[in-house]
Amino acid sequence: MSTTTDPMELGESTSTLAGSTTTTTTSTTTAATTVVNAIAKTVAIISSTVSGGSTTGASPARTSSGTTPTPSSTPTPTTPTSSHSFSSNLEDAEEKLSVKDLSQALQHFGIVDYLVFVAMLAVCAVIGFYFGFIEKKQKRKKLAGKDGAGAAGLEERRGSEALDYLVGGRQMKVFPVALSLVASFVSGISLLGTSTEIYVYGTQYAFILVTLAISGTISWYIFLPVFCNLQLTSTYEYFELRFNKSVRLLGSAFFTGANIIWLPIVIYVPALAFNQVTGINIHIITPIVCLVCIFYTTVGGLKAVVWTDVIQTVIMIGAIFFVVIKGTLDVGGLGVVIQRNYDSGRLEWPEATFDPKVRMSLMAMLVGNLAHNAYNLGCNQIITQRYLSLPGIKEMAQTSFIFIFGLVVLMAICLYNGLLLYATYYDCDPLTTKLAVAKDQLVPLLVVQSLSSFPGVPGMFVAGVFSAALSSLSTGMNSLAAVFLEDYIRPLARKPLTEHQTAIIMRLVTVAIGVLSVALVFVVERMGSHVMQLSMTIGSVVQGPLLGLFVMGLLCPSIKSRSAIVGSLCSFFFMGWLCLSAQLAINSGEIQFETKPVSVEGCDYEFEHPLVSPANATYAISSQSASLTFAQQLYNVSFMLYSTMGATVAVITAHLAGFIFGRNKPEDVDIDLLSPCIRRFHKINYTSVKLDETILKVPNEKS
Repeated sequence: MSTTTDPMELGESTSTLAGSTTTTTTSTTTAATTVVNAIAKTVAIISSTVSGGSTTGASPARTSSGTTPTPSSTPTPTTPTSSHSFSSNLEDAEEKLSVKDLSQALQHFGIVDYLVFVAMLAVCAVIGFYFGFIEKKQKRKKLAGKDGAGAAGLEERRGSEALDYLVGGRQMKVFPVALSLVASFVSGISLLGTSTEIYVYGTQYAFILVTLAISGTISWYIFLPVFCNLQLTSTYEYFELRFNKSVRLLGSAFFTGANIIWLPIVIYVPALAFNQVTGINIHIITPIVCLVCIFYTTVGGLKAVVWTDVIQTVIMIGAIFFVVIKGTLDVGGLGVVIQRNYDSGRLEWPEATFDPKVRMSLMAMLVGNLAHNAYNLGCNQIITQRYLSLPGIKEMAQTSFIFIFGLVVLMAICLYNGLLLYATYYDCDPLTTKLAVAKDQLVPLLVVQSLSSFPGVPGMFVAGVFSAALSSLSTGMNSLAAVFLEDYIRPLARKPLTEHQTAIIMRLVTVAIGVLSVALVFVVERMGSHVMQLSMTIGSVVQGPLLGLFVMGLLCPSIKSRSAIVGSLCSFFFMGWLCLSAQLAINSGEIQFETKPVSVEGCDYEFEHPLVSPANATYAISSQSASLTFAQQLYNVSFMLYSTMGATVAVITAHLAGFIFGRNKPEDVDIDLLSPCIRRFHKINYTSVKLDETILKVPNEKS
């Protein structure tokens, strides 16, 4: 009998184990079963060769023999096109491996794997040491040997502590910065969460590839030209130029809050992967790895961050390529992957509906994800700080093209990996059996089951996932150091900071943020949601208001400072209520999303069966959907639309506040602070008011 279940209900958090509403599958087991036997059986599982036929590439620990083990004294014949070889190998023992024993036995991380992982951390630490000590010493010697005040003055400006630490002296190269941008954008959340999204919900999310390309174009032509021309260290300095210091502090506070929430999620994801392959507690590995990251970020500054990102991007891409190629060969080729996903209904476009409550509709992807990515690619301090480390606009354009292209390619690989996950576990869902207790442990499970026979490859994969996380963590710490220095400390300092004071402050801020991020992993662990959705949901609390502020400043010249503050604060409180209500509803089971069917029909190990079927859960949801209150209708909206909703509330409220606080006249706003697409319209309005040609000459000369 085929059994299906809902992974959302059963695999939400590592802290959630098997529920009370389960029944234990009975089987004949012996009291002498030990961990040694479990390991021996697992070796037999992994080494069993599966080829040809529709069952090729099934999970090494399962067959199509059914979910209820039936003892038999007659061995089952083996065929080259079936995974029954494992069954026949264990039939003599007349016992089946329990999911607990299998999970422990799969935690195989050899010496070579540990060496690969440690080597990655060592290389990052060495890069930080080089830029923090050796390269800085060489620069000082070069400065000391300079002749001529002009050259020395230029070097002093280039080599000032803050400029060098935060934007690399604005002399970084195109290709390293482009790879750093890819590494910063593609965190462990993307590497693991994107694949999991496809496995659980289908290919609707694949439409993100289209929105990424469009978002990159929007950010380059609307947002980035202004920031690049102004050459700001902190993006939020723009708010003081366009509005006032209060708006700048408000924007900086939003960014700080968003990243303090986001960074622990970034750390938590690779810790899950490491726990899956080694069994080491996540609260042991996270402080150790983050200590290395804090070291090279604190010591080396942006140069160390960028060059470690280059190394980490190479490791990350190499790891995911190896997993995809080996996994595809194991299941029997690309045709098998496509066919199994097609048969399960996973290959589909986003639903063409205007219902905002649909989790992944075409409208949610185009309207919601487009705005979300446009902010991240064009307004986020983490991204813009990399662009501002380049010497000119030409280099920025080249970097932007390489960045978007690399991002689309890497995300496409992650999306395909989700299809590969289902093709591998199509008849034995690890989330149902609790072989993977969290959704985002599916990819690591695939790695240890299919690649453990290759020494060092699991280590390379874990190093790749951690590389993605460390690049995001180091980038976040460096960007927050820039914001703290430029937006909080310097404006409040009674007298200008010395170079030594600047160096100490930036490094102390970096260390404090790193320690806080590690501590907040305990909180993230208790959140019952898939990390990709959790990241977008929580981030939208401040991303919506921030996007609204940038839209007001760049595209709405009539909005004044007080109106902008009112609009962004209203948006912040609204989004805070919305996201908190939605998260509580998800944790309580009030909000449940329809998932794609899974099966445990081919499992050949013991596990606990749930009593609640997905059909019942779906019926309960549909019966309540017609009687939702207005508040419930709001927080049932797709999480993809959160950033758009926050920005819309902010802009509309600010325009309404303009009736109270007044509006700017065209000449009140510096044209250089407006987006290029608004400048031409702004000029037309400006000249239409002034009829005297002698007066027109002044603004034309300025523009």
